[in-house]
Amino acid sequence: LTRIIFSRSLAKFIRHGRQFSSTPSSTSRPEFNFKDVLDLNSQLTEEEQIVRDQVRQYCQEKLMPRILMANRNEHFDKSILAEMGALGVLGCTIKGYGCPGVSSVAYGLITREVERIDSGYRSAMSVQSSLVMHPIYAYGSEKQKEKYLPDLGIVSIM
Repeated sequence: LTRIIFSRSLAKFIRHGRQFSSTPSSTSRPEFNFKDVLDLNSQLTEEEQIVRDQVRQYCQEKLMPRILMANRNEHFDKSILAEMGALGVLGCTIKGYGCPGVSSVAYGLITREVERIDSGYRSAMSVQSSLVMHPIYAYGSEKQKEKYLPDLGIVSIM
């Protein structure tokens, strides 16, 4: 019996476009944003938002137009990594040595934007940053860091 009553109540609320709430209906609720369901944007610092927006713009304007033909022709364009290096996204969590030293959250936003366009270039970016540059930064001598990190960050060596 309670299931029937509950089902009828639910149907009534759905028909009238309402949701169950323990508060009066006059209480205003935040508008649901389907593009940002977790309200991530409000939790980001200004720097993280700027980094995300700059990388998104690059990905939309420069990366996306080249991806379709590159995939059709099975071509990996190394100049794209050089462009990413010029943007400062390779080894971007490293502080110094020509690298910006952004937060891990900013790095996650960068990878998300690149991944949104193409997984292959995101993988290449991650390999250069995490598997090549980070071990040198974490375990290399100061001489090794000064010798390799600036050039790896702009892909003059790979």
